[in-house]
Amino acid sequence: MNIDTKYHGTVAVKGEDIIRFPHGLPGFADEKRFVLLPFADTPFVILQSTETPVLGFVLIEPFSYFPTYEFELDEATVEQLEIETERDVAVYVILTVADPFDNTTANLQAPIVINVHKRLGKQVILTNTNYKTKHRLFPEKVAK
Repeated sequence: MNIDTKYHGTVAVKGEDIIRFPHGLPGFADEKRFVLLPFADTPFVILQSTETPVLGFVLIEPFSYFPTYEFELDEATVEQLEIETERDVAVYVILTVADPFDNTTANLQAPIVINVHKRLGKQVILTNTNYKTKHRLFPEKVAK
């Protein structure tokens, strides 16, 4: 099927590439079907709604930028996403892209968790954590 996208124009996607978010995303409860689209020659991917062309989120896998990032999923999330092993799981975080790009931040408090085998996803809101919605992706430059 072809979908119109925010960053890639019209693209062809296969049905098996669609990730279902049974409860939508916070603030977008009606948006339940997304695809991950690579963002050319970058470590970024776009979580693109298959229904709403203007709804696309820039994501990264957080562990390269935040090597100590870790959290535990609650049992309800494990059941909702039908997770059996850690190999089932991919984790992404949403970026707020800034100008200049050096000021871009990552939302570590609400990761996107995907069961890559079952194609199920959820944005998990972490509680009782020091993670915030805005962590700088790049360290601040020291003035000379």
